[in-house]
Amino acid sequence: MLVLDAAAVRQALPTDAAIEAMRRAFAALSAGRATMPPRSRLPIRRHDGISLVMPAFVDDETEQALAVKVVSLFDRNADRGLARIQAAVLVLAPETGRPVALLEGATLTAIRTGAASGLAADLLARPDARTAAILGAGVQARTQLEGLCAVRPIETFWVYDPALAAAEAFVRDMAGHGKAPLDIRRAASPREAVAQADIICAATTSRTPVFADADLKAGVHISAVGSYQPDVREVPTETVVRARVFVDSREAALEEAGDLIQPIRQGAITPDHIRAELGDLVLGRAAGRRSAADVTLFKSVGVAAQDAMAARAAIERALRLGVGQTVAW
Repeated sequence: MLVLDAAAVRQALPTDAAIEAMRRAFAALSAGRATMPPRSRLPIRRHDGISLVMPAFVDDETEQALAVKVVSLFDRNADRGLARIQAAVLVLAPETGRPVALLEGATLTAIRTGAASGLAADLLARPDARTAAILGAGVQARTQLEGLCAVRPIETFWVYDPALAAAEAFVRDMAGHGKAPLDIRRAASPREAVAQADIICAATTSRTPVFADADLKAGVHISAVGSYQPDVREVPTETVVRARVFVDSREAALEEAGDLIQPIRQGAITPDHIRAELGDLVLGRAAGRRSAADVTLFKSVGVAAQDAMAARAAIERALRLGVGQTVAW
């Protein structure tokens, strides 16, 4: 069995390769070539945690991927010197079910989530987008930046986080890193971050909207990736109402995306307000941005097909590079 730790996953799954894996994953999902049961939730209330089990089988025209991710979110981990998100991805041979690889899942999740936002920006953001903003300066923020900079020549990047130290660390670590611009600025408020942004990423654990609709410029594209529960949201209702809305999975979004479920419950929109899945855009079956003034929103809850295809891509590259450890099984 091949074992890829966090460093090996990062080496084996660069952003460009991850974006291409997401393109194939979403296309397969929208084409009905992915079997993906709803994620199982196991609350661990005694320790303020929850474990999620996410299996998927992708039967693409040219390749197959079979994997199960177990991802845990424990709010008190910081007190133990651990990251809040802990995860592992077990990859199985599609033909036999034999376990073939184990990947550190938190890193894989961050990379594939950033790649999904990169793909969404490639399909929906204005071609002339040069200024971007991230709300939230955690682990996800770094891969969100990498995903955006892989598809647009971002010149100025704003970051806002109520935790000042996290925002300052983001600026220090990411300015000039890879394709990231040197001009990364810490915003003093969400308004300062988003006011001039052509692309916005929301990657927070907030339960309430993290920006005001009135602060957005015309033609902005937004990727909201932080929330995946009906009672949690990052995007205000006013923005959802006027945006052209796209999702990773229509079924999953209507079950888990508070950013959409809450406006539906308020009567502000109906489920038909979702224009299409991202895979429909990849397949050319739906229209994305219609004009330079359109506000577009990609709402992602994260789906297991992404993990299966990202893991497959990482394994293929790891074997070529000789990355990782092989253990007897």
